[in-house]
Order: sequence, then structure tokens, then C-alpha cells
Amino acid sequence: MASLTGHQFIGFSTSAKGKDTFKAINPANSENLPTDFFEATEEEIQQATALAKKAYSSFKEIDNEQKALFLETIANELLALGDALIERCMEETALPRPRLEGERGRTMNQLKLFASVVREGSWVDARIDRANPDRVPLPKPDVRQMQRPLGPVAVFGASNFPLAFSVAGGDTASAFAAGCPVIVKGHPLHPGTSELVAQAILKAAKACNLPEGVFSLVQGKTIAVGMALVNDPNIKAVGFTGSYRGGKALFDAANQRPEPIPVYAEMGSTNPVFMLPGALASKAEALAKGLAGSFTLGVGQFCTNPGLVVLPSSEHTDQFKKTLAACNETSAEGIMLSQGIKSAFNLGVEQLKSSPGVTELSHSTGVAEGNKAVNQIFEAHITTVLQNKALQEEVFGPATLLVNASAKEEILQFARGLEGHLTATIHGTEEDLREYAELVSILEEKVGRIVFNGFPTGVEVCHSMVHGGPFPATTAPQTTSVGTAAIKRFVRPVCYQDFPQEALPDALKDSNPLNIWRLVDGTLSRNSL
Repeated sequence: MASLTGHQFIGFSTSAKGKDTFKAINPANSENLPTDFFEATEEEIQQATALAKKAYSSFKEIDNEQKALFLETIANELLALGDALIERCMEETALPRPRLEGERGRTMNQLKLFASVVREGSWVDARIDRANPDRVPLPKPDVRQMQRPLGPVAVFGASNFPLAFSVAGGDTASAFAAGCPVIVKGHPLHPGTSELVAQAILKAAKACNLPEGVFSLVQGKTIAVGMALVNDPNIKAVGFTGSYRGGKALFDAANQRPEPIPVYAEMGSTNPVFMLPGALASKAEALAKGLAGSFTLGVGQFCTNPGLVVLPSSEHTDQFKKTLAACNETSAEGIMLSQGIKSAFNLGVEQLKSSPGVTELSHSTGVAEGNKAVNQIFEAHITTVLQNKALQEEVFGPATLLVNASAKEEILQFARGLEGHLTATIHGTEEDLREYAELVSILEEKVGRIVFNGFPTGVEVCHSMVHGGPFPATTAPQTTSVGTAAIKRFVRPVCYQDFPQEALPDALKDSNPLNIWRLVDGTLSRNSL
């Protein structure tokens, strides 16, 4: 296995100035793993952000090919880590090898996807409105606009995706693609994994002759490390995936700075599923089996886990519940990511059990010893859930709540009362969609992604994906953390008025040397002017 230092990676140097250390814990046996990891100091964080600020001045100006090559080289270096990365990650998360190998592939693919976006170049959204000196009563100036990078970005690794939403995950890839240096706060549940990935990124940065400070990694278990990073004046944006409590704290801190900065926090949701009558009538058993697999996938530790399932009153509903309970009772328990996450799951389950009007439909037959979690299904009438908003809150883990409705209007009322979520799912027939057309309209205002006849677990990395949603699912409902539109979080529009050609960025020059699509006088074109 590749050697670990436990140090901070401040640009191309390592540092261990902190007095406090911590160890990773194997959630499968609760034993400490080798290597002491140092808690980052405020001085080290300041050194990292100062280097990032210095690197920004040159990194933002590198050409598209060099930036794309950097992203592709990171992907190659991740693969070159081989089993060392997978084995350490397995030890730190208890996630199975196939899951982690698949997640590594996803991480590499999203880096390569952003490389293709950068290389093509039209993402800068170049806009040109040419001058008209003869316009009356006033001449029209020459006005040109494009997206420019914000500056150094702080990224917080997620607990549940140690590769795809962590050190080299989507936030880092999109920030690099935008031309922003990145400082990652590694997640304390998998510091060894974080360090190995950081080594790969830094190796790629050196191979591509990028400036020192384009990437740094700081580690720590305390809130102080993350807050010091967010409050540093050199940081211009934050990417976060995690709990509502953590994301909201960072958002509040960022907005209390002398210079407030954007925080793109993805904070999870309960991802309601609506089972409509026609779908239940035609495939109740298949839907039950699909739901059983979805809410237990990854021990329920996905931010798109379906935690609420709305069921209409139907003769087929009982068959659906019977099949769902049978699937759940025979399902295997799984190991959660940490003792803290398991404790929070237990608390959420106990709150459901003790809530008036909520009954347990089924639980798996395994033993919830150590960090293992038993899969749980509860049910309640829709009026109970409407009256007790706490029942709509996320229980992070393998649990779901069936919401029994007596009439169509109750279902629509429930949808209208939803807070922001990442996803909503509709299972129905074409006739169902006609009958419940208003439901789609309502959900468009409540979520970032509407799934039809599928399940929300699993987020395709592609140009059109939206992984976001209204607050409290995220702090920035106009953005996404997955897909190529994620690059827009780390840029801002800059306008150039009456500039001479030689002083303009290449994307805005008349000759269009980058050969990109541009909006010229209101019409998309790749032609030179």
C-alpha cells in the first residue's frame, strides 16, 4: 500500500504543525487504522489559501488544452494508484470493492467529461453585441461578455462518496475546469483515502507544469478547520456535500464575512416517491421490489434515498405492501459509514417509532450489532404526515416511510406542502399522467430532478443532469453539483465595453481563434466577424 504521511499538503509541500492528531476508524470492526493525521492549523490554512491566490493569477489564464490535459492526467493518476486506493478506502468506509471500483470509474469519467467541456470551450457563454456608431439618438457601444473564474475554491469532502464527491470529485473537477485553484478539506472518516487522491492530483499538477498552490489538502476533525477555511479572505466560493446542519453553518459563516461568498451546499433530502393508481394496478410487485432495492442501496446512505413513498387508496396497495415487507424482511443488514452516522440513524428510527400515528410495517431480520443497520419500513396516513412536519425530515440510512392517501386531492395537498428536495419520483401510466398533470407542475417547483417510472438512487453524470434543488436541499437552487452545468457555480460574467481587439480575451475576439459557439448580435455563430 502507498505510504501515508498524515500531513497537510500545502501546494507541493507537506506540513505537520498541529499538536492534535486523529486516526481513521474501520467501521466494520471499530478499530483504529494506521497513521496519525494532523489537525490543520490556522497558519497552515492561511499558507494554503495564500498559495492558491498566487496560483490563481496564472491558472485562470492557461489555455483550454492545458487545462483539459490536467483533468485527464488526474484521472489517469487516480487509476495508477491501483489497489492501494481501493483497499484503504474499503478499510475506512466498509464499502465493498465493486462499489468503490465503480465510484473510482465515475470519478475518472467526470474529470474526463469536464476536460471535454473545457477543450470545446463554448461553456464560457461568449456574447458579442457589435457597435453601431450611427444609431440615434445615441451611438451603440461595442459590448462583449464571457464567464470568468471566481478565484480559489474551498471544497468539503462528503462522507458517503469518498471518491466521487470528495477530494477529486465533482466540485473539484468543475472548479478546476472553471480555472479556479482548489483547497480541499478532507472528510475525517476517510483521511487516508483523501491523502492518496491528493497525491495523485499533485502529481498531475507537477506533470502539467501548473503553478504551486493550484491544489492543497487540509485535514481535521474539528469544526475550526472548516470554519477557518471558509472565513479566509482568499477563498471566493465553497462547495459542500453533507448534512443540513453542516452546510447551513458554512452558509451562515460565509454570509457573515466582510466579503460574503457563495456556498454551494448540497444537504440531502427525503426524495418523495408518488405511486399512482395505474402503475400499482399494472406492476405492484415489481414496484415493491424496486423500492426495496432502492431505499436499502448503499445501506441507505445516498442523498437521493427515497425516504417518503406516497400511496393512493387502491385494491393493489395491499399487494404492494405485502411484497415490499417480504423483500425487506429477507434483505441483509449493512455496515454504516461510522458510529456517528449509525447513532443518528438509530435516533431517527426511534423518533419514527414513537410518533403518534406511525406504525412499523417491516424490518429486516438481521442483527444491528456494531455499525450494522437493520432496514426499516414505517407507514402513516397522509393527514398524520401533514400535521407533523418532522416526519418529512431525512433519516439518513435504510429506512422509508409509506404515506397512505385516501384521495387524489390529499396527494396534491401533500405535494404542495413539500419543502425543497433533490428529487421526486412519479410511477404511473400515461393515463395517470393525464389525471395527475397538476402533480408534475407542483413538483417542478419543489425539486431539481423529477424521475418517471424509475428510482432516484443513482445520478447519471452527463451534460443535462441536475443534482440540486430548492432550500433546504441546497443553498443554491439555481445550480447543480453534478453534470457539466456545475462549472457555472465557480464563474461570474465579465463585460468588456469598447475594448481594442488585442486586449480582449480570445473567446471574444472578432477572429474567434478558439472556434467556439458565441451569441453574436443575438444569433449563435462560430464564424469570425
